[in-house]
Amino acid sequence: MTAHQKTRFSLNQEQMVLAISGALFVIFSVTLDSFFQVSNLVSLLQNVSMLGILAIGMAGVVIGRGIDLTMVAVMVFSTGWSFVLFSGGMQIELALLLGLLLALAIGTVTGILVAYVEIPDIFATLAMATVITGLGRFALVPSDNIFISGDVGWLASLGTGSVAALPMPVVLFLVVACAAFVGLRLTRYGAFVYAIGDNPMASRNSGIPIRPIKVLMYSSSAFIAFCAGLIMAMTVSSVNTKLASSTMIYDIILVVVIGGIGLAGGKGSVRNVLSGTLLIGLLLNGMTIMNISYSAQNIIKSLILLLAIIVDSVLNPRDEQTSQQGDI
Repeated sequence: MTAHQKTRFSLNQEQMVLAISGALFVIFSVTLDSFFQVSNLVSLLQNVSMLGILAIGMAGVVIGRGIDLTMVAVMVFSTGWSFVLFSGGMQIELALLLGLLLALAIGTVTGILVAYVEIPDIFATLAMATVITGLGRFALVPSDNIFISGDVGWLASLGTGSVAALPMPVVLFLVVACAAFVGLRLTRYGAFVYAIGDNPMASRNSGIPIRPIKVLMYSSSAFIAFCAGLIMAMTVSSVNTKLASSTMIYDIILVVVIGGIGLAGGKGSVRNVLSGTLLIGLLLNGMTIMNISYSAQNIIKSLILLLAIIVDSVLNPRDEQTSQQGDI
């Protein structure tokens, strides 16, 4: 077999993930009685749409050679604070505007810490997530669950509406995916993000404003987190602040990495998020139907994440020097 033929029959990570997803779909349809039902498949799509929206926000940061561990905390406490204000008598539009401004302020501060103070992103975002959770519980959201009562008008359709039999959260996931695709592939901002992720030093030397772009990356991530929180709140008519301390942030990273977006930066697209979301959604749904315990599910997801990171580190070394250093 020639080298050309080998290239023709080789699969990239995205194609492998789609193939595994197809295999899982067939296996679950045959072996699990309640899997291949319209109600379950619609529920599967609706449940993973929130994860997918958050993963799109994370992907925009990872492509720029960063990571954002604040997303779930931002989502929970910005939207939670909005509905606390609404419950206290404030107009829903003003309450949501203040919640959005809070999310953008957090994202901007995080970006400044990473870009200007030059704190490594994993430490800056981990510390910020802890600060947000602590201050949120202390000053913004007094309870673990904020139940949404009262007339929220058209906002209710974000969680309960549908378009052509598709639940509105799924439709909004596709809208966010399309907007992110345009932003990353067809704008100067997206070109800068890819350039920074691929080679920060070369980007700096070519005149790309690295620091402002990094701040925009984290602000955009916070904006998407707020939107995801709003959709989730309208879907379940409540905001659960315990999510800030859950493993959800690792599920988001799992979707991004397993879909094929390299942690080394400069690689990947929205399509990778879609394929990763599909695979993890099928896996979570199948494990739930099989009554696998929550702890066991976390173990399985952790092992998959670890394997995905190992594969990513081999396929996408952090830089040229790393890829050439070999064994010690």
